[in-house]
Amino acid sequence: QVQLVESGGGLVQAGDSLRLSCVASGRTFSNYAMSWFRQGPGKEREFVALSAWSGDSTDYGDSVKGRFTISRDNAENTMYLQMNSLKPEDTAVYYCAAAKTVPGNFKDPRRYDFWGQGTQVTVSS
Repeated sequence: QVQLVESGGGLVQAGDSLRLSCVASGRTFSNYAMSWFRQGPGKEREFVALSAWSGDSTDYGDSVKGRFTISRDNAENTMYLQMNSLKPEDTAVYYCAAAKTVPGNFKDPRRYDFWGQGTQVTVSS
């Protein structure tokens, strides 16, 4: 099956940028829909961004639209989340997730089949 490993999180100041990476195992990476989610302290897991097919079709949560960019490099089995203009409210553990097909409700974390362990992003004011 698929294993996902996130990296790239850290502590930054408001207005800074980070790029998160998610490396996937297996040889069917390009056939999977993949998304980024995040979960802040005491909060529900929140949809961040979707890459539906080969990194071409994308969607974003309202809170990150215009600031974050999702992309995929299928040759390296890697998905990225470029995060610009970071705000303190972006502080969360960020997870990558994969589904064999695009879920009917792709913002629902329960519809994804595989998850990484998460990487912490902390944004100070």
